[in-house]
Amino acid sequence: MSLVGVEHHEQASLSRRLLDAFRLDPMLVGLLALLSAFGLITLYSAGGSNMDLMIRQLTRLALATFLMVAVANVSLRVLKKMSLWFYLGGVLLLIAVIAFGEVGKGAQRWLDLGFVRFQPSEFMKLAMPMMLASYLSDKVLPVGWRDLLISAVLILVPVLLIAKQPDLGTALLVGSAGFFVLFLAGVRWRILTILGLVAAAAAPLLWKFALHDYQRGRILTLLNPENDPLGSGYHIIQSKIAIGSGGFYGKGWLNGTQSQLNFIPERSTDFIFSVFGEEFGLSGALLLVFLYLLIIYRGLYIAAMSEDNYGRLLAGALSLTFFVYLFVNTGMVTGLLPVVGVPLPLVSYGGTSMVTLMVGFGMIMAVGSARRFLR
Repeated sequence: MSLVGVEHHEQASLSRRLLDAFRLDPMLVGLLALLSAFGLITLYSAGGSNMDLMIRQLTRLALATFLMVAVANVSLRVLKKMSLWFYLGGVLLLIAVIAFGEVGKGAQRWLDLGFVRFQPSEFMKLAMPMMLASYLSDKVLPVGWRDLLISAVLILVPVLLIAKQPDLGTALLVGSAGFFVLFLAGVRWRILTILGLVAAAAAPLLWKFALHDYQRGRILTLLNPENDPLGSGYHIIQSKIAIGSGGFYGKGWLNGTQSQLNFIPERSTDFIFSVFGEEFGLSGALLLVFLYLLIIYRGLYIAAMSEDNYGRLLAGALSLTFFVYLFVNTGMVTGLLPVVGVPLPLVSYGGTSMVTLMVGFGMIMAVGSARRFLR
């Protein structure tokens, strides 16, 4: 072997030992790093080559990565003990939001403590699967009616509090996280069918009494966005024009006309996938989606290999919730789902969502390291 080959091998071995020392999964770290790089490249274009925006995003990414590494080194036993307190703390914070939270853009979602301003509903995306996984991990599986009822209450309390803010997108993600824990715990298909029928029967009531006027408007806009092309349908129409104009190969980085001429609304946050689709085309979009699916697959693989019920349920639910992020955002910007304000994970500009996602991946890696280091 040549000196160059020996040096490369030693560097690879050193990197692997370093990742093992911090209890990180090498494949998952590599995939997340690649996705974050895609995100920064796209954000630079979507933000109009704004370096201040890039520096803020890099700072948040560095903080999120630090927290991911810290959480990856927490034992599953500690995570399980903290689950109930995280859940109760999250519910109390959601109640505090309703009592004296900040109002912005017609919604009351933020708490400002003076030294920090944050969105407690993001916290529940982690606290929910932690709580349900902790509760069900010691039960006889598959889940029976009693445990299902208690689990449903644990899910509905934060979901309803978040929906009241109103924040339908986050409520959907938190509810999905809870549902996935139940699904992985082995809910019988008969029970799922019954719940599906009940949900279908309750849909008219939800439409009339639970949804706000603007939420009903978004659903109607989805069905016919051309009915108000300069108003409520503008977002979806411009997004579809941008994605469609990219063709198979795209217009090239920084060359998207819809994005660079500011036709795409919220192009650095919720609609950043439209920017990516216009500049990199169908081929680039498929590559990005494939990268997401690899990350989800790796998370599910770690969950399946877990020898602990808590770790299996937690890692599996977090991985599938990541899929919901992807599904809802891409469905939203392509006109297949209503606009609900769900960011494209690790690509859209933002801090709270990025930190939540990376901490979640830290938990997944904690599950993986428990099998490697604690056998």
